[in-house]
Amino acid sequence: MENTVNTVENRLPLIGDKAPEFHANTTQGPINFPQDFKGKWVILFSHPADFTPVCTTEFMTFASMADEFEAMNTQLVGLSIDSIHAHIAWLRRIQELEWKGYKNMEVKFPLIEDLSMSVSSKYGMVHPGTGNKTAAVRAVFVIDPEGVIRTILYYPASTGRNFDEIKRIVIALQKADAEKIATPADWRPGEDVIMPSPGSCGAAKERMESKDEDKYCLDWFLCFKKEK
Repeated sequence: MENTVNTVENRLPLIGDKAPEFHANTTQGPINFPQDFKGKWVILFSHPADFTPVCTTEFMTFASMADEFEAMNTQLVGLSIDSIHAHIAWLRRIQELEWKGYKNMEVKFPLIEDLSMSVSSKYGMVHPGTGNKTAAVRAVFVIDPEGVIRTILYYPASTGRNFDEIKRIVIALQKADAEKIATPADWRPGEDVIMPSPGSCGAAKERMESKDEDKYCLDWFLCFKKEK
């Protein structure tokens, strides 16, 4: 029985779960998560440590895209198992660097202090099998305005994240929620989307016989809506 209880308590959050709650200090002041961001989409992401090279390029990239995410009603929230003072020193140094045309990059989104590893443990961001039990992997959690986890991504320490893909995921989720559709493989904004599958034989027949020029089917179960 004891093993069963521990398994439940230590279960990592999954897609469809409510985002685990926490209070934390950040570079933008204290936050109460996810309540402080209700009504917004949130990208909660972790990195192994401050002053590391891959993380530095990632933060420069995220800072360059901050306005794009804000326009999508999306808040960025970072985390590493470092102190506020280390965060501040690193972010100030980032402003002095130039890479791929990025320069004077001011990181205005909150960066969580997690020296106790309490937040990273709740979200399964520390993977001991990587050889480091006190550093978070590159985790990404996309959380919707109701505080529900919608996407989880993990990257190894050696591989920088694809930020165009992270943005694409948020756009696709927002569109799916708004229009009750799905997006096909390699979908990009502006491309055709997939309609929900019919729930009866009659609906399937009707769909295949439809002359609606805004829709087309490859088969009864795979129909697309044209994007105008």
